Amino acid sequence: MAKVLMTGNEAVGEAAIRAGCRFYSGYPITPQTEILQYLSWRMPEVGGKFVQAEAELSAVNMLYGAASAGARTFGSTSGPGFSLMQEGISYIAAADLPLVIVNVMREGSGLGNIGASQGDYLQMTKGGGHGDYHTIVLAPANVQESADMMVLGFDLAEKYLHPVLIATDAAIGQMVEGVELPDFITHDIDKFDWAVRGCKKGDKPRTIQNIYFMDDNYEQHLREKYARMVENEQRWESIEVEDADIVLVSYGISSRLCKEAIKIARKEGFKLGLIRLITLWPFPEKAFAEVNPDVKGYLSVEMSTIGQVKDDIRLATGCTKLVDNYGSMMELPEPEGIIEKAKSML
Repeated sequence: MAKVLMTGNEAVGEAAIRAGCRFYSGYPITPQTEILQYLSWRMPEVGGKFVQAEAELSAVNMLYGAASAGARTFGSTSGPGFSLMQEGISYIAAADLPLVIVNVMREGSGLGNIGASQGDYLQMTKGGGHGDYHTIVLAPANVQESADMMVLGFDLAEKYLHPVLIATDAAIGQMVEGVELPDFITHDIDKFDWAVRGCKKGDKPRTIQNIYFMDDNYEQHLREKYARMVENEQRWESIEVEDADIVLVSYGISSRLCKEAIKIARKEGFKLGLIRLITLWPFPEKAFAEVNPDVKGYLSVEMSTIGQVKDDIRLATGCTKLVDNYGSMMELPEPEGIIEKAKSML
């Protein structure tokens, strides 16, 4: 199949349609508005429903309703809008419903700015909303993966009956790259026995609940669900970790700069490696078993001031190795700066 030039945001929208999504609701907020703009004309072309809600609070609850009816549905937002969706995501997790939400991350905290950033890692991987839940989080590093992960996201959401988040950012969302789009999938809205549908006379009514603790067996159900996710859905890419003195840990746009840093460092005789996180949750702890046992330390490279991935690295390594972070919420990490920071750890 020939590649076409698209922005990451456009690729997200088109891939969702090709994956069988026929309902979208969202609200304009930079830098994800291109997804909404694209779907405003593209979704009606395929017989789907596009809703520009009055706010993210209503958008996420529209997604909740469409998902409960068995539709493949997704929404997108950024920064403060994602914060407003947290209560709805918590309810959707409690209701065992599948959908996909894309967070095109931008600078924060608070209102922040519209530039690329990776400051929502903790919010996306540690629940974000109230209560006791996880969400699978996928992190594309380019436009092609933005499209591919939309298809994967819907498949995982339906596999586990659970919301799936996709963590992209302003750089990936607005850059233009060649992308091979997925084939069209026909989604049968009536195939799920759990979906809420209209009842004919004599049919048993179907209801959906937004609390799960009414069922004495549900807590065990949750434990088993999350255990299956942790066992089966850890995804990562390892580069030159078998002999590395310092291993970089990164995801998304930052991981692309890490790959360049490794090439430069290796030419200089400095052994750098990389674990690229493809799932942010479940965190790919299995990846660390492949690393040189004599590695001196790990460097989290992310567009974050405080280094939000550090604690997960410490837990994955049993707190036995030096862990540091490099990055800024406002600037892409430079390969030379990554190398300098990694050398300082020795």
